[in-house]
Amino acid sequence: MQIPMKKYIPNIPESGKKRVVIAGGGFGGLKLARLLRKSDFQVVLIDKNNYHQFQPLLYQVAMSGLEPSSISFPMRKIFQQEKNVHFRVASLEVVVPHEHEIVTDIGHLKYDYLVLAMGACTNYFGEKNIERYSLSLKSAADSIFIRNTMLENFEKALNETDPEKISKYLNVVLVGGGPTGVELAGALAEMKKFIFPKDYPELDMNLMKIVLYEASPNLLSGMSTESAGKARKYLEKLGVEVNLGTRVLDYDGDCLTLSDGTHLSSKMVIWAAGIEARKVKGLEDDLYGRNNRIKVDRHNRIFAHDNIFAIGDSCLMSTPEFPNGHPQVAPVAIQQAGVLARNLIRIVKQKPLVEFEYRNKGSMATVGRNLAVAEFDRLKLSGFIAWILWSIVHLATIVGVKNKLFIFLNWSWNYFTYDQSLRLLIRHKRKD
Repeated sequence: MQIPMKKYIPNIPESGKKRVVIAGGGFGGLKLARLLRKSDFQVVLIDKNNYHQFQPLLYQVAMSGLEPSSISFPMRKIFQQEKNVHFRVASLEVVVPHEHEIVTDIGHLKYDYLVLAMGACTNYFGEKNIERYSLSLKSAADSIFIRNTMLENFEKALNETDPEKISKYLNVVLVGGGPTGVELAGALAEMKKFIFPKDYPELDMNLMKIVLYEASPNLLSGMSTESAGKARKYLEKLGVEVNLGTRVLDYDGDCLTLSDGTHLSSKMVIWAAGIEARKVKGLEDDLYGRNNRIKVDRHNRIFAHDNIFAIGDSCLMSTPEFPNGHPQVAPVAIQQAGVLARNLIRIVKQKPLVEFEYRNKGSMATVGRNLAVAEFDRLKLSGFIAWILWSIVHLATIVGVKNKLFIFLNWSWNYFTYDQSLRLLIRHKRKD
């Protein structure tokens, strides 16, 4: 039997430089590639998309407030002047540590150093029905699907006369009281108040419920009880039904079963109750910790593998301050990328490595127009000032001047007109 030859990804030259392969173009992977672009490494960045997306604003795409292109930036544009950086649209399938190479869906690729920065996906905690019938929000495609589903449900509600059936189409359930769930709930409540009555005057908006379920006793688990209480107060003021200490046990596409024994009819459930890292074939099972996070040392190096690293949501680093791992948020990934870039250079120069120490610069979440909560060390802000700070920080973090300008213009238009102008129902037409 003839063994087929390996197919290596073509058109990536052997430069004589040490090759760093980065799997994942999220906050951490992109930051690392940009920091190494002028170094003595050859950098190969792979991602399943040809763009970097700003995940904190995905909910605004889902709620018709922003175009998907406004929060996305083409990878090739970022690195088009960098001869040292090569980008490929590819998905990592297997790591082969003893051969220092990875297998992707487009071929094999050799590495001197491998960095896993593939982020996380939605965690359904083994509930197959919920995974099948609910919606998630982890990508621009997810955002557009949520927008389409919501608008389709409203159109279907117009064709019903039974209030119970109308309510089933109008009800929106959000599961998870983290920033995604809170921000989605607030945006939906404002649409119910300002937009849906104008778009659908034939529908009785009193039949629509926006319900948020959180299994823990408080919203926004990463923030103080004071800020969590403020967020809940804002949501309830906007008309959102907030249910704490309540778990969703099952969902069949029509009806939710809840841990308190009650049921709720809805055609739209958005699951934002948890995330888990993406498992990588080829690594030993004992390297994985809670939620599939890969165990790393204080230099982000995977245990038992000298030249494989993991950063961001993919990794589990235990420190005195964070014995169960760091929060899975963008600042952690960005800061780890900064330290790892320095350490990769130090490895080549045979210098001592720098240990990672997370600097928490603060947390924030917006609930709606002029309503947000923010914490910076001991300083806690809420209301209009927190909302302004949230807007400034997010605008500053977006990649690309054009994207910043488009988002600012969209936000300004929405703020003064009380109108999101991107309520487009776009369907893919299949060929017969």
